[in-house]
Amino acid sequence: MILSAATLTTFGIYLFLMALVGWFGYRRTRNLEDYILGGRSLGRVVTALSVGASDMSGWLLMGLPGAIYLSGLSEAWIAVGLLIGAYLNWRFVAARLRVYTEVANNALTLPDYFTARFEDRSGLLRIFSAAIILIFFTLYSASGIVAAARLFETMFGMPYAVALWVGAICTVGYVFVGGFLAVSWADAIQASLMITALVVAPVVGYLALNGGLAPQPDVFAMVDTSLLTDGSVIGVVSLLAWGLGYCGQPHILARFMAARTVDGFPTARRIAMTWMFLCLAGSVAVGLIGVPYFLGHDGGAAVVNRNSELVFIELARALFNPWLTGVLLAAILAAVMSTLSCQLLVCSSALTEDIYRAFLRKAASQKELVWVGRGMVLAISVIAIGLASDPNSRILDMVGYAWAGFGAAFGPVIVLSLFWSGVTRAGALSGMVVGTLTVLIWKQGGWWGVYEIVPGVVLSAVTVAAISACGHPSATMRNSFMRVQDILRRGGD
Repeated sequence: MILSAATLTTFGIYLFLMALVGWFGYRRTRNLEDYILGGRSLGRVVTALSVGASDMSGWLLMGLPGAIYLSGLSEAWIAVGLLIGAYLNWRFVAARLRVYTEVANNALTLPDYFTARFEDRSGLLRIFSAAIILIFFTLYSASGIVAAARLFETMFGMPYAVALWVGAICTVGYVFVGGFLAVSWADAIQASLMITALVVAPVVGYLALNGGLAPQPDVFAMVDTSLLTDGSVIGVVSLLAWGLGYCGQPHILARFMAARTVDGFPTARRIAMTWMFLCLAGSVAVGLIGVPYFLGHDGGAAVVNRNSELVFIELARALFNPWLTGVLLAAILAAVMSTLSCQLLVCSSALTEDIYRAFLRKAASQKELVWVGRGMVLAISVIAIGLASDPNSRILDMVGYAWAGFGAAFGPVIVLSLFWSGVTRAGALSGMVVGTLTVLIWKQGGWWGVYEIVPGVVLSAVTVAAISACGHPSATMRNSFMRVQDILRRGGD
């Protein structure tokens, strides 16, 4: 499909705006803390929208609608699980992590936090947690590059191999230049674009099917509305279990760490959850509406039946005038760019702060560290492009694997470290190892159809608790824990 000049103009304006945001971020970046955490300066609205946009990647407009289109309403249990998990993450983790990372030697990254929280002088926690970030985020980043490549492939009729590089360059450019501030400001814009697209598209699609506002009972007669995945309760549990992953996602936790104060978290939580509910509901609705629409309209049906993850793109093309089509297609790139940029930045942070400065160049200047961070963004991007080179890659599958890896490796350690003073270094390290290995092994076996995050989180949590119970945290670790609790009691969460 070659799009009209109007659509391409609208799309081009969006890309120009992102480039401008990257430039402003560049002007505000003076040191490594600015580049990877924005100087802890995010306000409540930007924090809320940035968390949502960095969480909901291209799978929101491609993977989830595609799964609903292909398998029916049962896939919507993912959305339910994510909503529950996101709320609990905001309610119980956000403020505590923000305070604890500052108390823990002003930690800028999760490996930084683990090292300071558990007084790890051996460097094992830093090295292992950084390795986990690099492994799973490279895979996660590849899923975003696949989504961008499919968008450019569909829009411009490019070969997939060419679209792969074009989509990656559009995203990597403003991360390379602007760092965390550019990513966060862009996230606020992109979140607004995403929610607009996901509210407008299903409403217009429904009106097109009905011929007006009056409901027609047979419109969704051909949609599979069963709430059991393949008739299996285990399938539903596996989809709901996506919510378990929230507490371990570094790109989401980084937004909490970067907030200006904890006072704004209740407001930010309400904004973020409202945004998330509307976006997920719209995403599910797009997949449902696509079924009857493409059964009754030949245009685009062949494309969607060949690859269900293109259902949103084809609906946008069929239902809207060229100018609005450009806006809706820009929303897909917004979803991709918002998450991919965060992931690249977290990977860059792990390599720069937790490997380069910690072990190779302890006396490196701030300017040197910022440029090393930019170099790491490019290096990781090239690896992710290589992983995304298979045009048959499924976005949701790649996201699910990485999501499970982070959820099992970091989630239990994060939660227990924030609420229990008795967690030890040995317990934290053992939990990370067990969680990671469980996900890697379970993914290969796929026993009983259970999503790998379920056994990963359970075994990791049990390991952290059991090993920690056999040890004794130091007095300074306990004092730091009590100091965090005092700060939270005074400031509230």
